[in-house]
Amino acid sequence: MVILVTGANGQLGQALQKVSKGFFGGEFIFMDSKTLDITDKKNCESIFEQLNPDFCINCAAYTAVDKAEAEPEAAHKINVLGVKNLSESCQKYRSTLIHLSTDFVFDGEKHTPYTESDATNPKNVYGKTKLEGEQEIQKTLEQYFIIRTSWVYSQFGHNFYKTMLRLASERDTLNVVNDQIGTPTNANCLAQAIVQIIQQVKGDSQPKYGIYHFSNEGTCSWFDFAHKIFELNNIEIDLKPIPTSAYPTPATRPKYSVLDKSKIKNTFGISIKSWHVALEDLATTFD
Repeated sequence: MVILVTGANGQLGQALQKVSKGFFGGEFIFMDSKTLDITDKKNCESIFEQLNPDFCINCAAYTAVDKAEAEPEAAHKINVLGVKNLSESCQKYRSTLIHLSTDFVFDGEKHTPYTESDATNPKNVYGKTKLEGEQEIQKTLEQYFIIRTSWVYSQFGHNFYKTMLRLASERDTLNVVNDQIGTPTNANCLAQAIVQIIQQVKGDSQPKYGIYHFSNEGTCSWFDFAHKIFELNNIEIDLKPIPTSAYPTPATRPKYSVLDKSKIKNTFGISIKSWHVALEDLATTFD
């Protein structure tokens, strides 16, 4: 079994590299944008012809949420056109696509966790292009898993966790938004869930393809998240909660984007850690 991973240098790509070391029964092949540019259709077809992968995990994405407002074409090229190219290659070579999407496909107007069947209504360019990418997959493929996730952090790349640690080393006080509610996702937990899905699907004659939600369990604000980061790392800082209106950004964020994980837990028997336990796991091993 061959498992192709795009966007190998991103947070999830690196987390998958770590998790895959304990995987038996298949070969993971990791490619960054220099080796596999998903926006280049010929490049995609060439790689698929060479590898003929059983699975393709697409971790490649344009994720600069605020920058996307000024660069909608760049976001569309990767999040829509690139996904279309991958979908068509997966169709041609009968590969199962596992694609990562986002809580930003929702508008944040709900007050209870979003299920996979809830209506989408993205409020920013990033969310719109990620939704369009989902739609390209659904138009092209039957063998796919779209996994929506939220607030991803890890020991890899650029993320809120590492930003908080950096800012704490530079400042005595810090203001963090307290009225956007969601759930942090440890990329290592997400990577483990993806591997578990592959292990189950490979022996299933009728895999339950479709859209799934995954994040760690529980809810918090960005302020709560930051407070826990500092607490676990024994950092003393004057942390102050502020409303979104006091921290304007180019892209509108959903006020509430908690994801309901019932479907992925019931379908694949995946056990999901609470966000604060997953955060503690990282804090105790962070290098």
